[in-house]
This record gives sequence, C-alpha cells and structure tokens, in this order.
Amino acid sequence: MDLVELLSRYNNLEMVLDSLTDAVIAHDKERRITFINRAAERLSGRSREEVLGQDCHQVFDGGFCGSHCSFCHGSEQECKLQKYPLVMADLDGDYHQLEATVVPITDNRGEVVGAVLAAKDITEISQLRRSLERERSFQGIIGQHHRMQSVYELIRQVAPTDIAVLVQGESGTGKELVAWAIHNESARAGNPFVVVNCGAIPEGLLESELFGHVRGAFTGAVRDKRGRFELADGGTLFLDEVAELSPTMQVKLLRVLQDKRIERVGAETHREVNVRIISATNQNLRERVEAKEFREDLFFRLCVVPIHLPPLRDRQTDILLLADHFLSEFAGETRRSVPGLSEGAVKCLLEYRWPGNVRELINALQYAMIRTRGAIIQADDLPVELRRVHAEAPLRRAGRKQKLNWDDVQMAMKTSGGNKAEAARLLGVGRATLYRFLDAQESG
Repeated sequence: MDLVELLSRYNNLEMVLDSLTDAVIAHDKERRITFINRAAERLSGRSREEVLGQDCHQVFDGGFCGSHCSFCHGSEQECKLQKYPLVMADLDGDYHQLEATVVPITDNRGEVVGAVLAAKDITEISQLRRSLERERSFQGIIGQHHRMQSVYELIRQVAPTDIAVLVQGESGTGKELVAWAIHNESARAGNPFVVVNCGAIPEGLLESELFGHVRGAFTGAVRDKRGRFELADGGTLFLDEVAELSPTMQVKLLRVLQDKRIERVGAETHREVNVRIISATNQNLRERVEAKEFREDLFFRLCVVPIHLPPLRDRQTDILLLADHFLSEFAGETRRSVPGLSEGAVKCLLEYRWPGNVRELINALQYAMIRTRGAIIQADDLPVELRRVHAEAPLRRAGRKQKLNWDDVQMAMKTSGGNKAEAARLLGVGRATLYRFLDAQESG
C-alpha cells in the first residue's frame, strides 16, 4: 500500500488537514510530494497542482526537511520523528521561520512509505520577540529611549558594509560599545577587534603602535613588531579619541586608508591590510576641521557614516533601567542580593545632570553598593555631588515648569507598565502635570 492509498483510507482527512493553520506536506519514499494542505500552499506560494508528484527538493530549495532528510542520506528505515527549526523561502523571496515536526508514515506492515511534515510559521512571533529584546538593549548597549533605538537601527544598517563609521558623543556615553556592536553584527565578527586609544599613546610611539616596526628601526627596537593594523587584519580597528592625532599622524593615517597598505617603521617594503575602520571622538570633529586643526580629507575618510550618541541627561527614561542592570551585575560579582532604590535615591539619580554619563552612573552605583548596609540604597548612600543636586533642586525649579515631550512620556508609560504615578516619578514631574499633558494629547 503506497502513501496515497494510505491517506485515502481516512474519510474527510483532506478537509480536516485543509482546516489547519499549520502547514502540512507529505511525500513518499522517493520524495515525491503526495499531499499539501491549504496552509502550506499559502506559506510557500505554490498550489497543489504545481507540486503534487514533484520531488520536494525541486519544489523547495533544499527540501522541506532542511538538512534533516532521512530520504537523502542512508536508508528510509532510519526515518524517525524529528523536531527542528526550519527556514523556508516563498516565491517572493521572503523567508519564513518555522517550527517543524517530521513524522515517518508506515503501512500496515510497518514499512516506511514516506514522511509528513507539520510546520508552524513563527516568523511574526520571532520578530516580536526580537523587538522586545531590542527595546531594552542591543549588543550589550542598554537603553530603550527612542534616540537609542535610532542608534541600534543605524548599527544594523551599517554593520554589513565595510563603510567607515565615526562615533561621536560625550565621554562615558559608550562609544566603544557601539564600535564593538558594529563589529559583532558584521561579517568580520569572527576576526580581531583591535582598539587604539590615540590620545593615550605618546606621538613618538603611536606610529610604531599603529604600523609596527622592524628590528633596529630605533633605540629599543630589539625585534620586529606587528602594529595594530596588522593585528586587526581581516577584522576591525577602532581608533578612539581620533581627534587627538597630530598633523603628522593624520597624514600618515590618511595614506594608509587610501592605499590600504602599511609600512613598518624602518622597513622598505609595504604590507597590504584588510581592515575596517571605526573611529570615535568626544569632540566636534567638523568644528576642528573648520578651525584647521584636523585634515578635511581625513575627516571625510573617517566619517562616511556618523553615529551620534546622546548624553545620559537627554535620555532620562533610561537612567533607572541602567541602574537596575548595573546593580544586578554588581550584586552578582559580590554575591549579594540586588538592592532596591529608595524614593530619595531615585530622585537624586533623575535630577542629576550626569556630566560623566553612563560611566559616571556606574561609578555612583558601585559607590552606593559599598556604602549601603541594607536591602535599599538610600539617598545618603550616593556620592555627595548627587545628594547636593537633589537638595538644591527645589530652588532650581522655582517658577519654572518641567517640559514634557511625547516620546519621553510614551517611554515612561511603557517602563511603568501604564502606571501614571510611576511614569510621573520617572519623568520627574507631578502626577497632575502628567495628567494634564496626557489630556491635552488626547483632546488634540
């Protein structure tokens, strides 16, 4: 008895299978498709008239079993129930993520006559899951403010290319994390990510650090040394504090970027390098160009795609999210329970201007973890500069209304789970102020 005869034994089986939302496809032991339900037709974009009797590998790229096919390698007797993820392309070239289950079909003698696949399309679920993950963090960067979401999207867009990126932002905003995220999202992810702090290496040593040197090139050069460009070959070179480069080093770096080859100090030959450049600065590099302090041609080589990181004070709704993340990390490192934040401590964190940005927040929380003796961090456990700002806050706010914008309010409402009182606390305004703002938005 073949598979078609086996299926035909059951009255209304086709009607039942056609009513399912999951895709169902069956083939015989020669891989000829013997059945496809309506859900599978919609998923694949192929009608049953087109596919019945066809080899599943001719209809579906790689077959509908991916690399798990028991009818491609070895005997069909090895066929057994399997569950695995599967990606299938429709006729429009759109890919669908599936949860697949393949079951062997046997006749009344127990012989394998084919296999049937049931597949659930989880593409939208997977996209929603990724969206939820992206709302809070991306590649180790924590933040759900709309400006950080824009940064994440730009990283995803630029990462697959080899285009040079210039990351700009105040000290402590996480520029190296952005560079690392671009590298990790790119095809170079398995290759080196090499960091050079251009402002921390004396000019006399920087050329050797970047390009390497040969033995005897200068006093102390007792052996050949590879530079950072060679160490990053095939990967990414991150030039931090690039605005600190001297005019001489700017010229030499420009030549390397143009020729894609380096010359070790003291060498007479060149070496080709395949390196993606990501640079960063806490200065306005365009203003440095206009002031003739930075070469314009090098600027355009480095800044094909600019990424601007907002300061922490401009994404206030991320402060408590970051605090929760770092306190959990510190608690794990010190084997302590995760402390909470008192209302006074929260006010201190939200009202402070954070000139040192995320790096300063980390330091403040570490200080508080050391100081606190209970399960709750109090305002007095925080560094004195945060407490001072909170004490002066009523004077600063006198006669001045707190301005709200819709993006921050939406994020605060989402963070608080719709609790308006909590959202008002996150925004640093009174509940009445938030209620008036929301009423104005609804009436508008």
